[in-house]
Amino acid sequence: MIHFTVASDGDMRGDLAARAEISARLGIDSSWATVDQVHGAEVRYVDRPGSAGPADGLFTDRRRLPVAIFTADCFPVVLVASGGIGIAHAGWRGTVAGVVSSLRGAMAAAGLEPVHAKIGPGIHACCFEVGPEVSARFPEHLSETTWGSPSVDLLGALQDQLADLPVVVEGSCTYCGDNTFSYRRDVTTRRMGAIAWIP
Repeated sequence: MIHFTVASDGDMRGDLAARAEISARLGIDSSWATVDQVHGAEVRYVDRPGSAGPADGLFTDRRRLPVAIFTADCFPVVLVASGGIGIAHAGWRGTVAGVVSSLRGAMAAAGLEPVHAKIGPGIHACCFEVGPEVSARFPEHLSETTWGSPSVDLLGALQDQLADLPVVVEGSCTYCGDNTFSYRRDVTTRRMGAIAWIP
């Protein structure tokens, strides 16, 4: 099962009461397995709630253990396997570093070959204004913002990395969409949650 929260659900990273409320609504434990997100490609296997340390991806084969990452412009990417589930925090640095490929490889090595993926809300090309140091990393995914400055289609880059898997994209651009936290727009410390679990 997969759920992406919205801003009106509250700050999933910093507000434990909001986390407990959404967990009750979803019928899952409010103690989630998480990682200390560092914008890299490290992935952790988890079998218990709490932080698994510095990483940007985590996966499990334990039933009813929610795994979660927190976003406010970066994309949450969920990989679903028979008997397992994984989730990655993919901003531009993590995408370049290959966090989604790292997650997929780690899951496959554990006998949990992903069969489909879901990508949640993140900043789209319409609003992801970048400088040359970022655009140089995405030569095949250059775009333009709605106000005419250079941007990168980060969503497209992630979809290309998952090209051989069925992929569902859920959610709008966090910068210009409704009911989303956006670090770029608001310099907020609040984060939405992407939660995945095996029933």
